[in-house]
Amino acid sequence: MAAESEFDEEEEPSFSDPEDFVDDIDDEELLEDVLRERPLEADGIASVVVVDNVPQVGPERLEKLKNVIHKIFSKFGKITNEFYPEVAGTTKGYIFLEYASPNQALEAVKNADGYKLDKQHTFRVNLFTDFDKYGNMRHWFEDPDCRDQYSVIYESGERTAIFSNDPKEPILVEERARWTETYVRWSPKGTYLATFHQRGIALWGGEKFKQIQRFSHQGVSLIDFSPCERYVVTFSPLMDTKEDPQAIIIWDILTGQKKRGFHCESSAHWPIFKWSQDGKFFARMTQDTLSIYETPIRHKKSLKISGIKDFSWSPGDNIIAFWVPEDKDIPARVTLMQFPSRLEIRVRNLFNVVDYKLHWQRQGDYLCVKVDRTPRGTQGVVTNFEIFRRREKQVPVDVVEMKESIIAFAWEPNGSKFAVLHGESPRINASFYHVKSNGKIDLIKMFDKQQANSIFWSPHGQFMVLAGLRSMNGALAFVDTSDCTIMYIAEHYMASDVEWDPTGRYVVTSVSWWSHKVDNAYWLWTFQGRLLQKNNKDRFCQLPWSPCPPTLLSQEQIKVFLILTGDLEGPQEQKDRLSQSKVSKELVDKSRLMMEEYRRYKDSAIQLYNQQRELRLQLRGGVVTDELDSNVEDWEEETIEFFISEEIINLGDLE
Repeated sequence: MAAESEFDEEEEPSFSDPEDFVDDIDDEELLEDVLRERPLEADGIASVVVVDNVPQVGPERLEKLKNVIHKIFSKFGKITNEFYPEVAGTTKGYIFLEYASPNQALEAVKNADGYKLDKQHTFRVNLFTDFDKYGNMRHWFEDPDCRDQYSVIYESGERTAIFSNDPKEPILVEERARWTETYVRWSPKGTYLATFHQRGIALWGGEKFKQIQRFSHQGVSLIDFSPCERYVVTFSPLMDTKEDPQAIIIWDILTGQKKRGFHCESSAHWPIFKWSQDGKFFARMTQDTLSIYETPIRHKKSLKISGIKDFSWSPGDNIIAFWVPEDKDIPARVTLMQFPSRLEIRVRNLFNVVDYKLHWQRQGDYLCVKVDRTPRGTQGVVTNFEIFRRREKQVPVDVVEMKESIIAFAWEPNGSKFAVLHGESPRINASFYHVKSNGKIDLIKMFDKQQANSIFWSPHGQFMVLAGLRSMNGALAFVDTSDCTIMYIAEHYMASDVEWDPTGRYVVTSVSWWSHKVDNAYWLWTFQGRLLQKNNKDRFCQLPWSPCPPTLLSQEQIKVFLILTGDLEGPQEQKDRLSQSKVSKELVDKSRLMMEEYRRYKDSAIQLYNQQRELRLQLRGGVVTDELDSNVEDWEEETIEFFISEEIINLGDLE
């Protein structure tokens, strides 16, 4: 008892830190074993790998493919989940595999990346979390002001810069010295920027334009991309032997591997290989033969076509148009053939042909065959435009005859109009035609005495620039083809190039050092012809815009979206007007704050008004008077007259 009493009387120990105590032990050191097991943000995806360049197969071969994949990748750990994306019953060429742990996924990347399954398939393996390893490849889409990008080469090629377009002034994104040795080229969807070097091609991309891929091709001078951006074709006049054809090389962009090399008899017409719109086929023309290859590059289908002189893929379908000139009593003909079935869907015979050219409308709805003919019994050359209506049954053909020499022809990209420059300087005419659904082609307008030798349609149609480049001193006419009016006439002296931005809101005219050694600059205009900027660059050479991938929405879906959002004009047009206005930024900010303050007051007033509804009903005896037309049946009409003044005039005073 004495011991217990003694214990109870002891002072209770204090566990508080002294006032001057400093805690210098962090959680990582104190709870290392506990924190090691904490869930991470990447848990669930850190164990996932993406395998690209996998064979594309149908249902009949899918199970076999899965067995092969599982055998290869199960060496690195336990696969807990696998996903094979498909479209129309065929795998897409890439798969997702999930391992039991992130370490196993990392082992798969280290050991299976570059694994050669067969001659056509070399795996590219990445962690799912490495999606942005090189930065977001389409980062400019996240710009809240929807600015497009373009590249500029100046100082005679010594410097290359990337700018974001802004109506006030360009915004520099990246600039480097000797980035390319000749020129640059954007890929069709704007994902990559290609630069040229003596030893080959380099591809750059992402927010900081890091190097994505390299292709070694000594003396390379020309390149071409497949529309799907999966392949790039390079040409070098230096590298070619009978044993190892290397003049033309087709590369796999993802793996960087050479897919196949080809000899080149002549590079006068580049690109030598022409791609189908989906990138599944590419073709080249040799003596009396049209060779068509299928991707992945494994099959070759040759068509024996005696005398073939030209061919062109439809931009909208896997249809090829090819041209065969006259041979003695056999007429010239143009043929539309479907692939891979090789079905001839239309053949058109033509006589007395001197020259020809194939022009597809961007959607593949129409094909224009420009035919120069010498009709029997007449002198001189007559030009016919043979218009094939590709989407209609049996592909009917309409003819427009032009008796003057043709300077330029161009389809409206997304419409059914086309423009023609014809005549002789100084009497050059610009004619606009409309292909109607009733089988007629109407001349809707002709402008005479135009200083123009080139036609540049806006990417979305309706608007265009008629330009007199180089020898015509840079005359410019901005045209709205909806009612065929010239919105503005201007001049950029000695302009050598015209480039529309991908949205069709802006257009650039420029004087390239490659064409003219003085006044090198590029000017930015609105689509209506209002000059926004004059950018002088020392020995300016080239300005190509970065393309945008096509929208996944149809025109009807876009219209519905704008209607539902109550914005038929579109938010970007509003931003354009705001950025181009002369109002100071301070005044705009002040107006915005005043509007926000008004909206807050309005919302509070409405809230108070609704809260006092019951009180109003009580004060008014239950009668609802909130609306102007409430209780109309109880209204009484009363006319009240007010006496203003009276003035008496003596008639005698008027005599």
